[in-house]
Amino acid sequence: MTLSLEQLSARMRQGEDVPLSDTARIALALSIPSILEQLVVTAMEYIDAAMVGHIGAEATAAIGIVSSSTWLLHGILVGLYTAFSIQIAQYLGADRRQDARGVLRQSMLFNLILGLGAAAFGVGISRFLPGWLGADISLQADASAYFAIWSAALPFTMAMGMYAAMLRATGDALTPSLISVLVCVLDVVFNFFLINPTRQILLFGQSVTVWGAGLEVPGAALGTALSTTIGGLLALGVLLLRDGPLCIRKPGSWRITSACLRNLWRVGTPLAAERAALSSAQVLLVRIVSGLGTVAIAANSLGVSAEGLCYMAGYGIQDASIALIGQAVGAHRRDMAKRFAWLCTVMGIGIMALSGAGLWLFAPALMGIFTADAAVIALGAQVLRIEAFAEPMFGASIVASGAMQGAGDSTGCFVLNLFSMWGVRLTLAFLLAPRLGLVGVWAAMCIELCIRGTLFLIRLARGKWLDKGALQ
Repeated sequence: MTLSLEQLSARMRQGEDVPLSDTARIALALSIPSILEQLVVTAMEYIDAAMVGHIGAEATAAIGIVSSSTWLLHGILVGLYTAFSIQIAQYLGADRRQDARGVLRQSMLFNLILGLGAAAFGVGISRFLPGWLGADISLQADASAYFAIWSAALPFTMAMGMYAAMLRATGDALTPSLISVLVCVLDVVFNFFLINPTRQILLFGQSVTVWGAGLEVPGAALGTALSTTIGGLLALGVLLLRDGPLCIRKPGSWRITSACLRNLWRVGTPLAAERAALSSAQVLLVRIVSGLGTVAIAANSLGVSAEGLCYMAGYGIQDASIALIGQAVGAHRRDMAKRFAWLCTVMGIGIMALSGAGLWLFAPALMGIFTADAAVIALGAQVLRIEAFAEPMFGASIVASGAMQGAGDSTGCFVLNLFSMWGVRLTLAFLLAPRLGLVGVWAAMCIELCIRGTLFLIRLARGKWLDKGALQ
């Protein structure tokens, strides 16, 4: 019988020596639904890219131009709400349930304030953003509309991510994954009607008129926004209505506490800065790629979406590692925190090595899902096969960083990622792009990810990431 995370936490607090087989089973029990959730998120991106990609390379390029900016804005918010989920995991590990519920209440207030602020900011700059990024004039209208609609849904996007992370911190990885599956299905349905115009289709041998809004690129953004809104409301509803350690129907204060603010500053600020550094570097990379032509822009955008099938499994294991190590640190069990860190990291390396092999073998087929443009498929497959060699070390960096974040060492993650992305990837891409085009940009990416994985493994082995101690 597999231990629940709550049972494991109680045994850790009592100082029991939990067998490796039990820790491995609970790591898998948390990782598998989280991997499913991440794969569903990637599938949703695939759906958008495929449905838009068959309109033409220009439609794909319009989304590709602003995609790095969506990563930047969303990434900052992810860093902040991850800090809340880390606090909850550590408080639950220390059996401080009232404090955990207090953090949940405060996170709801932050979600409302920050989500609305981010939405207003994104909509405000959407008109000018494609021009700032060097987009061709023919792409700017669609790119602006896509970014504005995507930004408007940010409060609900943030709610879905935040409350899903908190459910995982309690050991419930299944509910967030089921919500993600529903969101993906809804995205398909919304896109089907919003992207395409009214048309005739064959259904059981009969010609049937199917209504369509014919919005094309803006329709893809609207479909994603509507489905994510429903997902965010569902995740919030689960936390409001269900029983459990985070049941907020129990009496408690909604006051924002100094302890939560200090923890948010200590953990959330470096996480947000890390996401901003990584995503802003991606913005500069898109700026480099935008000078290589429409085919390169489309191949780069679709290649990033295709690669997501590989590394999303790593992020699923990272989610599990944050919950596991957060609870171990809260229970003051450094030995268990180290065990979970290495167990999850080895899992991440192994699964991403397998997915990297699949990426190399099926690169042309993956690109063919998104577009029928032969030039885009050929270039995209070429760069994907370069990237495939970096996947195991990318997995190491993803999961090891999650382990360090769960222990509260978000500053160490920020420093390593900042050096790797800005010192290595951008420098190499700037030097190689004029000579090798998009191939040079992705070669720089491959080299940088291998260096990043090595740096994280060294820090994990040294153990200084555990010196931060439990949050207040």
